[in-house]
Amino acid sequence: MALDHSAYVFRGNAYRDLAELDVWTRRCEEAAIEPDLPIVDPHHHVWDRRGGRYLIDELAADVASGHNVVATVFIECGAAYRADGPVEMRPVGEVEFANGIAAMSASGHYGSARLCAGLVGHADLTLGRRVQPVLEALVAAGNGRLRGIRHGVTWDSGNAARFGRREVPPHQVLDPTFREGFACLQPLGLSFESWQFHPQLPDLVDLLRAFPQTNVILNHAGGLLGIAPHDGDRDEVFAIWRAHMRNLTQFPNLTVKIGGLGMLYCGWDFHLRDMPPGSEELAAAWRPYVETCIELFGPERCMMESNFPVDKQSCGYGVLWNALKRITQHCSAAQKAALYRDTAARVYRLVVQ
Repeated sequence: MALDHSAYVFRGNAYRDLAELDVWTRRCEEAAIEPDLPIVDPHHHVWDRRGGRYLIDELAADVASGHNVVATVFIECGAAYRADGPVEMRPVGEVEFANGIAAMSASGHYGSARLCAGLVGHADLTLGRRVQPVLEALVAAGNGRLRGIRHGVTWDSGNAARFGRREVPPHQVLDPTFREGFACLQPLGLSFESWQFHPQLPDLVDLLRAFPQTNVILNHAGGLLGIAPHDGDRDEVFAIWRAHMRNLTQFPNLTVKIGGLGMLYCGWDFHLRDMPPGSEELAAAWRPYVETCIELFGPERCMMESNFPVDKQSCGYGVLWNALKRITQHCSAAQKAALYRDTAARVYRLVVQ
Protein backbone atom coordinates (compact mmCIF):
# COMPACT_ATOMS: atom_id res chain seq x y z
CA MET A 1 0.00 0.00 0.00
CA ALA A 2 1.42 3.38 -1.03
CA LEU A 3 1.57 6.04 1.66
CA ASP A 4 1.08 9.77 1.17
CA HIS A 5 3.27 11.72 3.58
CA SER A 6 3.06 15.03 1.73
CA ALA A 7 1.04 16.54 4.57
CA TYR A 8 2.78 14.70 7.39
CA VAL A 9 3.19 17.15 10.26
CA PHE A 10 6.36 17.34 12.38
CA ARG A 11 6.09 19.51 15.49
CA GLY A 12 3.21 21.47 14.01
CA ASN A 13 4.81 22.05 10.62
CA ALA A 14 4.11 20.14 7.42
CA TYR A 15 6.60 19.41 4.68
CA ARG A 16 7.03 22.56 2.63
CA ASP A 17 7.00 22.45 -1.13
CA LEU A 18 10.20 23.09 -3.01
CA ALA A 19 9.21 26.51 -4.33
CA GLU A 20 8.77 27.75 -0.77
CA LEU A 21 12.03 26.11 0.29
CA ASP A 22 13.92 27.83 -2.53
CA VAL A 23 12.90 31.19 -1.11
CA TRP A 24 13.57 30.15 2.48
CA THR A 25 17.03 28.67 1.93
CA ARG A 26 18.19 31.73 -0.03
CA ARG A 27 17.89 33.72 3.19
CA CYS A 28 21.07 31.99 4.36
CA GLU A 29 23.76 31.59 1.73
CA GLU A 30 27.48 31.19 2.39
CA ALA A 31 30.69 31.16 0.39
CA ALA A 32 31.94 27.61 -0.05
CA ILE A 33 34.53 26.37 2.43
CA GLU A 34 37.43 24.53 0.70
CA PRO A 35 35.87 25.19 -2.71
CA ASP A 36 38.47 23.13 -4.58
CA LEU A 37 37.82 19.89 -2.65
CA PRO A 38 36.36 17.41 -5.19
CA ILE A 39 32.99 15.96 -4.19
CA VAL A 40 31.04 13.00 -5.47
CA ASP A 41 27.52 13.46 -4.11
CA PRO A 42 26.42 9.82 -3.70
CA HIS A 43 22.81 10.39 -2.74
CA HIS A 44 20.24 12.70 -4.29
CA HIS A 45 16.90 12.43 -6.06
CA VAL A 46 15.13 13.98 -9.03
CA TRP A 47 11.36 14.13 -9.42
CA ASP A 48 8.37 16.04 -10.71
CA ARG A 49 5.42 15.48 -8.44
CA ARG A 50 3.16 16.98 -5.81
CA GLY A 51 5.32 19.11 -3.57
CA GLY A 52 7.51 20.51 -6.32
CA ARG A 53 9.75 19.89 -9.30
CA TYR A 54 13.39 18.90 -8.85
CA LEU A 55 14.75 18.06 -12.28
CA ILE A 56 18.04 18.72 -14.02
CA ASP A 57 17.77 22.52 -13.90
CA GLU A 58 17.09 22.56 -10.16
CA LEU A 59 19.75 19.95 -9.41
CA ALA A 60 22.34 21.75 -11.55
CA ALA A 61 21.57 25.04 -9.81
CA ASP A 62 22.19 23.47 -6.39
CA VAL A 63 25.35 21.72 -7.54
CA ALA A 64 26.64 25.08 -8.82
CA SER A 65 26.53 26.53 -5.29
CA GLY A 66 30.31 27.00 -5.16
CA HIS A 67 31.47 23.54 -4.11
CA ASN A 68 33.49 21.37 -6.48
CA VAL A 69 30.92 18.65 -7.17
CA VAL A 70 32.35 16.49 -9.94
CA ALA A 71 29.69 13.76 -10.13
CA THR A 72 26.48 12.60 -8.47
CA VAL A 73 24.56 9.38 -7.88
CA PHE A 74 20.78 9.22 -8.30
CA ILE A 75 18.88 7.18 -5.73
CA GLU A 76 15.40 5.84 -6.37
CA CYS A 77 12.49 7.88 -5.01
CA GLY A 78 9.41 6.54 -6.79
CA ALA A 79 9.72 9.00 -9.69
CA ALA A 80 8.48 8.46 -13.25
CA TYR A 81 7.26 4.88 -12.85
CA ARG A 82 5.64 3.47 -15.95
CA ALA A 83 1.90 4.07 -16.02
CA ASP A 84 1.04 0.63 -17.35
CA GLY A 85 2.43 -2.83 -17.91
CA PRO A 86 3.21 -5.41 -15.22
CA VAL A 87 3.31 -3.78 -11.79
CA GLU A 88 6.69 -5.27 -10.94
CA MET A 89 8.19 -3.72 -14.11
CA ARG A 90 6.90 -0.19 -13.55
CA PRO A 91 9.98 0.98 -11.54
CA VAL A 92 12.03 0.46 -14.72
CA GLY A 93 10.58 3.77 -15.88
CA GLU A 94 12.41 5.58 -13.09
CA VAL A 95 15.81 4.33 -14.25
CA GLU A 96 14.95 5.26 -17.84
CA PHE A 97 14.04 8.74 -16.60
CA ALA A 98 17.21 9.20 -14.51
CA ASN A 99 19.37 7.83 -17.32
CA GLY A 100 17.92 10.52 -19.57
CA ILE A 101 19.04 13.18 -17.09
CA ALA A 102 22.49 11.58 -17.02
CA ALA A 103 22.64 11.78 -20.81
CA MET A 104 21.61 15.44 -20.73
CA SER A 105 24.31 16.19 -18.18
CA ALA A 106 26.93 14.33 -20.22
CA SER A 107 26.41 16.93 -22.97
CA GLY A 108 28.12 19.50 -20.75
CA HIS A 109 25.27 21.99 -21.17
CA TYR A 110 24.34 21.79 -17.46
CA GLY A 111 27.76 22.40 -15.93
CA SER A 112 30.93 20.40 -15.51
CA ALA A 113 29.55 17.99 -12.90
CA ARG A 114 28.34 14.67 -14.26
CA LEU A 115 24.87 14.47 -12.79
CA CYS A 116 23.35 11.01 -12.24
CA ALA A 117 26.61 9.39 -13.31
CA GLY A 118 25.56 6.38 -11.24
CA LEU A 119 21.99 5.17 -10.80
CA VAL A 120 20.25 3.20 -8.07
CA GLY A 121 16.79 1.92 -8.93
CA HIS A 122 14.04 0.05 -7.12
CA ALA A 123 12.92 -3.54 -7.48
CA ASP A 124 10.48 -5.34 -5.21
CA LEU A 125 12.67 -7.95 -3.55
CA THR A 126 9.62 -9.58 -1.97
CA LEU A 127 9.07 -11.10 -5.41
CA GLY A 128 11.79 -13.54 -4.45
CA ARG A 129 13.41 -15.25 -7.43
CA ARG A 130 10.79 -13.72 -9.70
CA VAL A 131 12.63 -10.38 -9.35
CA GLN A 132 15.37 -11.58 -11.72
CA PRO A 133 13.77 -10.30 -14.97
CA VAL A 134 13.00 -6.97 -13.27
CA LEU A 135 16.65 -6.57 -12.30
CA GLU A 136 17.76 -7.45 -15.81
CA ALA A 137 15.36 -4.86 -17.25
CA LEU A 138 16.70 -2.23 -14.85
CA VAL A 139 20.28 -3.02 -15.87
CA ALA A 140 19.34 -2.60 -19.52
CA ALA A 141 17.50 0.66 -18.83
CA GLY A 142 20.54 2.05 -17.01
CA ASN A 143 22.67 1.83 -20.15
CA GLY A 144 25.79 1.01 -18.14
CA ARG A 145 24.99 3.41 -15.28
CA LEU A 146 22.93 1.20 -12.94
CA ARG A 147 24.86 0.37 -9.79
CA GLY A 148 22.35 -1.03 -7.36
CA ILE A 149 18.88 -1.41 -5.90
CA ARG A 150 17.14 0.22 -2.98
CA HIS A 151 14.16 -1.46 -1.37
CA GLY A 152 13.38 0.67 1.68
CA VAL A 153 12.15 -1.17 4.75
CA THR A 154 11.53 1.79 7.09
CA TRP A 155 9.26 0.71 9.93
CA ASP A 156 8.83 2.03 13.44
CA SER A 157 6.39 1.74 16.31
CA GLY A 158 5.81 5.52 16.23
CA ASN A 159 4.87 8.16 13.69
CA ALA A 160 8.03 7.71 11.62
CA ALA A 161 6.46 4.62 10.06
CA ARG A 162 4.29 7.02 8.04
CA PHE A 163 7.35 8.54 6.38
CA GLY A 164 7.93 5.76 3.85
CA ARG A 165 6.34 5.60 0.42
CA ARG A 166 5.06 2.10 1.03
CA GLU A 167 3.79 0.19 4.01
CA VAL A 168 6.16 -2.56 5.14
CA PRO A 169 5.98 -5.09 7.94
CA PRO A 170 8.55 -5.12 10.75
CA HIS A 171 11.68 -7.22 10.15
CA GLN A 172 11.10 -7.47 6.39
CA VAL A 173 14.78 -8.17 5.62
CA LEU A 174 14.50 -11.36 7.70
CA ASP A 175 11.77 -12.73 5.44
CA PRO A 176 12.95 -15.75 3.40
CA THR A 177 11.26 -14.55 0.21
CA PHE A 178 12.84 -11.10 0.51
CA ARG A 179 16.19 -12.83 0.87
CA GLU A 180 15.57 -14.89 -2.25
CA GLY A 181 15.24 -11.61 -4.11
CA PHE A 182 18.25 -10.14 -2.33
CA ALA A 183 20.34 -13.14 -3.43
CA CYS A 184 19.80 -12.12 -7.07
CA LEU A 185 21.73 -8.85 -6.67
CA GLN A 186 25.35 -9.91 -6.29
CA PRO A 187 25.49 -12.18 -9.38
CA LEU A 188 24.41 -9.18 -11.46
CA GLY A 189 27.03 -6.94 -9.85
CA LEU A 190 24.37 -4.88 -8.08
CA SER A 191 24.70 -3.35 -4.63
CA PHE A 192 21.97 -2.92 -2.02
CA GLU A 193 21.07 0.42 -0.44
CA SER A 194 20.06 -0.31 3.14
CA TRP A 195 17.39 2.16 4.16
CA GLN A 196 15.79 1.68 7.55
CA PHE A 197 15.51 3.52 10.86
CA HIS A 198 18.14 3.12 13.57
CA PRO A 199 16.08 0.77 15.83
CA GLN A 200 16.01 -1.67 12.88
CA LEU A 201 19.79 -1.90 12.50
CA PRO A 202 20.05 -5.29 14.30
CA ASP A 203 18.10 -6.75 11.36
CA LEU A 204 20.80 -5.43 9.03
CA VAL A 205 23.42 -7.28 11.09
CA ASP A 206 21.57 -10.51 10.40
CA LEU A 207 21.28 -9.71 6.68
CA LEU A 208 24.97 -8.90 6.34
CA ARG A 209 25.92 -12.09 8.11
CA ALA A 210 23.90 -14.06 5.57
CA PHE A 211 25.27 -12.21 2.50
CA PRO A 212 28.94 -11.38 3.10
CA GLN A 213 29.72 -10.93 -0.61
CA THR A 214 27.03 -8.38 -1.48
CA ASN A 215 28.05 -4.73 -1.54
CA VAL A 216 25.76 -2.96 0.96
CA ILE A 217 25.56 0.81 1.50
CA LEU A 218 23.96 2.07 4.69
CA ASN A 219 21.85 5.14 3.92
CA HIS A 220 21.66 8.30 6.02
CA ALA A 221 24.01 7.32 8.85
CA GLY A 222 21.69 4.51 9.84
CA GLY A 223 18.39 6.39 9.87
CA LEU A 224 18.51 8.40 13.08
CA LEU A 225 15.09 9.05 14.64
CA GLY A 226 14.35 11.96 16.93
CA ILE A 227 10.55 12.00 16.93
CA ALA A 228 8.14 10.09 19.17
CA PRO A 229 8.79 7.68 20.74
CA HIS A 230 12.49 8.55 20.26
CA ASP A 231 12.21 12.21 21.26
CA GLY A 232 13.04 11.94 24.95
CA ASP A 233 16.65 11.92 26.03
CA ARG A 234 18.76 12.62 22.91
CA ASP A 235 21.87 11.28 24.65
CA GLU A 236 20.10 8.00 25.34
CA VAL A 237 18.98 7.71 21.72
CA PHE A 238 22.53 8.53 20.59
CA ALA A 239 23.92 5.72 22.76
CA ILE A 240 21.47 3.21 21.25
CA TRP A 241 22.28 4.36 17.72
CA ARG A 242 26.03 4.26 18.37
CA ALA A 243 25.89 0.71 19.79
CA HIS A 244 24.02 -0.48 16.70
CA MET A 245 26.51 1.25 14.40
CA ARG A 246 29.46 -0.24 16.26
CA ASN A 247 27.99 -3.71 15.77
CA LEU A 248 27.93 -3.12 12.02
CA THR A 249 31.66 -2.41 11.75
CA GLN A 250 32.44 -6.15 11.65
CA PHE A 251 31.18 -6.43 8.06
CA PRO A 252 33.74 -5.27 5.49
CA ASN A 253 31.15 -5.31 2.68
CA LEU A 254 29.29 -2.40 4.34
CA THR A 255 29.96 1.27 3.65
CA VAL A 256 28.15 4.22 5.22
CA LYS A 257 26.65 7.36 3.75
CA ILE A 258 26.95 10.25 6.19
CA GLY A 259 24.05 12.61 5.76
CA GLY A 260 20.29 12.66 5.81
CA LEU A 261 20.55 14.47 9.14
CA GLY A 262 18.46 17.33 7.78
CA MET A 263 15.37 15.17 7.44
CA LEU A 264 12.50 16.17 9.66
CA TYR A 265 12.16 12.93 11.58
CA CYS A 266 15.68 13.46 13.00
CA GLY A 267 13.94 15.78 15.43
CA TRP A 268 15.68 19.15 14.94
CA ASP A 269 13.67 22.38 14.85
CA PHE A 270 15.48 24.03 11.93
CA HIS A 271 12.46 23.75 9.63
CA LEU A 272 10.32 25.80 12.03
CA ARG A 273 12.47 28.91 11.85
CA ASP A 274 11.95 32.06 9.83
CA MET A 275 15.69 32.11 9.13
CA PRO A 276 17.39 28.87 8.08
CA PRO A 277 20.42 27.74 10.09
CA GLY A 278 23.95 28.48 9.04
CA SER A 279 26.64 25.86 8.67
CA GLU A 280 28.15 26.48 12.12
CA GLU A 281 24.90 25.63 13.88
CA LEU A 282 24.29 22.61 11.68
CA ALA A 283 27.83 21.39 12.31
CA ALA A 284 27.32 21.66 16.06
CA ALA A 285 24.13 19.57 15.87
CA TRP A 286 25.41 16.96 13.44
CA ARG A 287 28.99 16.63 14.67
CA PRO A 288 28.49 13.70 17.13
CA TYR A 289 26.88 11.56 14.42
CA VAL A 290 29.33 12.46 11.66
CA GLU A 291 32.40 11.99 13.85
CA THR A 292 31.10 8.69 15.25
CA CYS A 293 30.59 7.25 11.76
CA ILE A 294 34.12 8.26 10.74
CA GLU A 295 35.59 6.97 14.00
CA LEU A 296 33.85 3.60 13.70
CA PHE A 297 34.18 2.89 9.98
CA GLY A 298 37.12 5.03 8.89
CA PRO A 299 37.15 7.43 5.90
CA GLU A 300 37.64 4.54 3.44
CA ARG A 301 34.19 3.19 4.36
CA CYS A 302 32.38 6.53 4.65
CA MET A 303 31.03 8.97 2.07
CA MET A 304 29.39 12.35 2.59
CA GLU A 305 25.96 12.80 1.00
CA SER A 306 23.52 15.66 0.39
CA ASN A 307 20.22 13.74 0.28
CA PHE A 308 18.78 16.59 -1.74
CA PRO A 309 16.18 17.83 -2.15
CA VAL A 310 14.87 16.04 0.97
CA ASP A 311 17.38 17.71 3.31
CA LYS A 312 16.38 21.06 1.85
CA GLN A 313 13.72 21.05 4.55
CA SER A 314 16.55 22.11 6.91
CA CYS A 315 19.08 24.08 4.83
CA GLY A 316 20.46 24.96 1.42
CA TYR A 317 22.80 22.75 -0.62
CA GLY A 318 25.88 24.93 -0.21
CA VAL A 319 25.30 25.39 3.52
CA LEU A 320 24.94 21.63 3.96
CA TRP A 321 28.34 20.95 2.43
CA ASN A 322 29.88 23.75 4.50
CA ALA A 323 28.51 22.13 7.66
CA LEU A 324 30.06 18.78 6.76
CA LYS A 325 33.36 20.45 5.89
CA ARG A 326 33.41 22.26 9.23
CA ILE A 327 33.05 18.93 11.02
CA THR A 328 35.89 17.36 9.04
CA GLN A 329 38.20 20.37 9.02
CA HIS A 330 40.86 18.60 11.08
CA CYS A 331 40.96 15.52 8.85
CA SER A 332 44.04 15.03 6.68
CA ALA A 333 43.97 15.71 2.94
CA ALA A 334 43.88 11.95 2.27
CA GLN A 335 40.99 11.47 4.67
CA LYS A 336 39.01 14.30 3.10
CA ALA A 337 39.66 12.87 -0.36
CA ALA A 338 38.16 9.55 0.77
CA LEU A 339 35.18 11.08 2.56
CA TYR A 340 34.15 13.45 -0.20
CA ARG A 341 35.16 11.68 -3.42
CA ASP A 342 37.17 8.47 -3.38
CA THR A 343 34.95 6.15 -1.33
CA ALA A 344 31.88 7.06 -3.36
CA ALA A 345 33.76 6.77 -6.65
CA ARG A 346 35.04 3.32 -5.69
CA VAL A 347 31.74 1.98 -4.33
CA TYR A 348 29.72 3.25 -7.29
CA ARG A 349 32.45 2.49 -9.84
CA LEU A 350 32.68 6.02 -11.21
CA VAL A 351 35.55 7.52 -13.19
CA VAL A 352 35.96 11.03 -11.80
CA GLN A 353 38.48 13.85 -11.70
